Amino acid sequence: MSPVKVMVVDDSALVRQTLRDLLDADPDIEVVATAQDPYVAAEKLRKVVPDVITLDVEMPRMDGVTFLEKLMRQHPIPVVICSSLVGAGTETLMRALEAGAVDIIQKPAVGTRRFLEESRVLITDAVKAAAQARLRPGPAPRPPRKLSADAVLERPGTKAMAETTDKVIVIGASTGGTEAIREVLMAMPLGCPGIVIVQHMPEGFTRSFSERLDGLCRIRVKEAQNGDPVLRGQALIAPGNRHTLLKRSGARYYVEVKDGPLVSRHRPSVDVLFRSTARYAGRNAVAAVLTGMGDDGAEGLHELFEAGAWTCAQDEATSVVYGMPKEAVRHGGTQRQLPLERIAAAMLMAS
Repeated sequence: MSPVKVMVVDDSALVRQTLRDLLDADPDIEVVATAQDPYVAAEKLRKVVPDVITLDVEMPRMDGVTFLEKLMRQHPIPVVICSSLVGAGTETLMRALEAGAVDIIQKPAVGTRRFLEESRVLITDAVKAAAQARLRPGPAPRPPRKLSADAVLERPGTKAMAETTDKVIVIGASTGGTEAIREVLMAMPLGCPGIVIVQHMPEGFTRSFSERLDGLCRIRVKEAQNGDPVLRGQALIAPGNRHTLLKRSGARYYVEVKDGPLVSRHRPSVDVLFRSTARYAGRNAVAAVLTGMGDDGAEGLHELFEAGAWTCAQDEATSVVYGMPKEAVRHGGTQRQLPLERIAAAMLMAS
């Protein structure tokens, strides 16, 4: 298997060298070029075409987001933004996502070299995930041994719960999921069943993501807080770095937001949400796995399927990365594979 070819674009010589060193240390990655600004990057792109570009935002002559927008129009290449200007709540974060950034890594304003060295796994995983994007599809890397959702879920109790026929929708996504979730939620009517979503994003970013969606959608969208009820016409987004579980009190659904170990290499984990939903909603659940790298959600979707829930996965043609949906299908928990534009209508029909 050929290594993932990367171009590093950053105005700091120290950052360029640090990123080059840590990426080249991974046998599955090769840095083929570096550039101190977008103009130099554009020149080098005439000679070498990388699989992935890591891109700073604040640079001389042209900012990174403007370069990203031009790149996506003229020569689409998966881009991982690595910048101190994409913190939670920043307009730059939203612009970068809308322009087509596959992933975003927030580096600190000070202590950047130490951060990059300590974040080696995060950065190499982001680059490998970006290389899977539909712009440059490739085989998913084999995931390492990881914990299951049992590390977070409590043992089921013996006390019977009140019967309910209320439906609940649960959705899981990762790489490419921000825009996929936007499309699904914008198609939801005001009276839709309550929705709970896990999108793999860093801590703090999910609040900005929720606020952006709340301004675009007819339904209300908010970052989940511990104890929030699951209400019709509302979507709850799991906060970054916290697991979100579906629970029931009588016939009422609510979410529990809690700490815990990484599950399927993630926190929040789709498997944690899905398996708790299988336990507390069962056949009243409607679930979808959207675009993303890895296999988070595959076991949970199978458990939902076994509990009588309606389940689906995004198809390969419309997935940015056909990793999570593919694994969900392979695990046997998917009733249907659908293109993204049909998923919202199908979920509503099932509920």
